[in-house]
Order: sequence, then structure tokens, then C-alpha cells
Amino acid sequence: MAAEKGSAFLLKVGNGGSPVAYATIAGLRTTQLSINGEAVAITSKDSGAWRELLSGAGVRSVSVSAAGVFTGSAAEVRIKGNALAGVIDDYRLSFESGETLTGRFLVTRLDYAGDYNGERSYTLNLESSGAVVSA
Repeated sequence: MAAEKGSAFLLKVGNGGSPVAYATIAGLRTTQLSINGEAVAITSKDSGAWRELLSGAGVRSVSVSAAGVFTGSAAEVRIKGNALAGVIDDYRLSFESGETLTGRFLVTRLDYAGDYNGERSYTLNLESSGAVVSA
């Protein structure tokens, strides 16, 4: 597999329409994705002292964190509104290879910062709600 550019790792937010149209969140400098799974142990006396796990069981989730420079885009305004209202919305992560991960997420943290002579920056965290689909 060839190396992929970090600049092509994009986070997009839906517009609330049906069908959903996605807008890239401008100004992001870093984006991170974590796929989490909770194991369900089914170890018994017959396991030979080795732990055994049940395939397909447990809770799965996706966490996204990102940081960037505030540009005032409509997508950033939508995320701020979602964070203030506690609204779950449609998001999509896209990669240089063309692969996407799409699902509904809750903004669990949105931080703004700014230096005296610097740009206004922000960080955000998203947690999945329901299935996240890879395409």
C-alpha cells in the first residue's frame, strides 16, 4: 500500500438535507481517527488457560479528533451549533485512496484558542452514535 497524504484526510459535516450533502471542514491541520472495540471474554475451563473472545460481540465505536485554524466557514458554524445544542449529525471522513467512513456523530468537545498576534484555532472531538459505514 502506498503512503497517503495527510492533507487528503478530510472531515466533512452534513447539511441536514435528504439526501445528505457534505461540506469539508476548512482549515483543519490535523485529523485523527480511532476505531474502538470492546471485547467479550468467553474463557472457560476448556480454554486451556488461554483467554477466548466472542467474535462480533461487544460495543464498537469511532472517535475523531481534529484541530485547525478557524476560517468562519458554514461547516464550522454548523459544528458550533451542533456542539451548543448537543445535536447528533452526519459526518464523513474521506481519504486519498477514495475510501470513506460515514456515520452519525456527537460533538463531545469544541475548544477555541487564540494568541495575541496569531490566528484563532480550534480543536474538536466527535463520538459515533450508531453504525459507521466504510465505503
